[in-house]
Amino acid sequence: MSQIFESLSTFWNYTGFANCEWANIIMIAIGILFITMGIVKEWEPLLLVPIGFGIIIGNIPMFPGLNVSIYEDGSVLNTLYQGVKVGWYPPLIFLGIGAMTDFSALISQPKLVLIGAAAQMGIFGAYLIALALGFAPNEAGAIGIIGGADGPTAIFLSGKLAPDLMGAIAVSAYSYMALVPVIQRPIMLMLTNKKERLIRMPKPRQVSQKEKIIFPIVGFIMTAFIVPSGLPLLGMLFFGNLLKESGVTRRLAETARGPLVDVITTLIGLTVGASTQADKFLTGNSVKIFALGLLSFVIATTCGVLFVKIWNLFLKEGHKINPLIGNAGVSAVPDSARVSEVVGRECDPSNHLLMNAMAPNVAGVIGSAVAAGILLGFLG
Repeated sequence: MSQIFESLSTFWNYTGFANCEWANIIMIAIGILFITMGIVKEWEPLLLVPIGFGIIIGNIPMFPGLNVSIYEDGSVLNTLYQGVKVGWYPPLIFLGIGAMTDFSALISQPKLVLIGAAAQMGIFGAYLIALALGFAPNEAGAIGIIGGADGPTAIFLSGKLAPDLMGAIAVSAYSYMALVPVIQRPIMLMLTNKKERLIRMPKPRQVSQKEKIIFPIVGFIMTAFIVPSGLPLLGMLFFGNLLKESGVTRRLAETARGPLVDVITTLIGLTVGASTQADKFLTGNSVKIFALGLLSFVIATTCGVLFVKIWNLFLKEGHKINPLIGNAGVSAVPDSARVSEVVGRECDPSNHLLMNAMAPNVAGVIGSAVAAGILLGFLG
């Protein structure tokens, strides 16, 4: 009889109930919140649902030494996590993004790339503030990239510069990407007046197939020569776009933007979520990172809108740019461009800004990868 009770006692010690702490319960609740936001609010469900479930997986209490934790070498989760830790998931995501992105709006209005560049001030602004708060330069660079509103880029850079902060940085980046409409709309309304919101912009010109094919080749060569350290992201982004636009690699493009990106998105969300174990995530630094992440989005949106307003001072009537597309300089494609469209139509239902907003939006994708390359170049 004593052996039975001893066996039951041993079994109990291996259960999650015996090893549970309040921190685990808090993190599991956060995971459920992410899943709820993804399903009920439909805020980036393809990201928040895997991340939320991953948070639950990573915070199931367990007896040490079972070799199932994401941080235990040789476990299944640890093997899957290598794609995040080593950094080969993000370039594959960029391959898919390139294969599904139409750069026509940017090609037809190249001057709007400046808006995408202006919005990257969110990255460098957050970097400077993180330094002031006492983070090491490499940690500050990894935190700052949240302002680019690009989850894969944030994962790629944090994996290189601050692996210990990757969970908090990645979850912060994806959380605020999902909240783009909530964050950006009030800033856009606060910084613009009714007259500015009513500015009409001409439709982008029709772009030839030849231009679409030349763009990813020239674009990659120019950006890669400027920041060779950004080659993994920039190379895969432009290569994916070439597959899409060449007209002769349709199967490869469909695979890149379909099954491949779906699989990698699922794995990256699940493993990033699972990496947020309570003992590593519930720290003072995580709170600071979330605050800095929000601040970086605010800075990026503000700089984008204000840049357009200043630019308009030098433009003639009839050639002015609607400052509502300034928010689209962050690389949350196409969510930030949709925010431009929605806010613009609230003021004038017949004024469609989406196609014009897509130019700085896709420029923001390139800009965040370039910014990551710059940070990696002098901090890596």
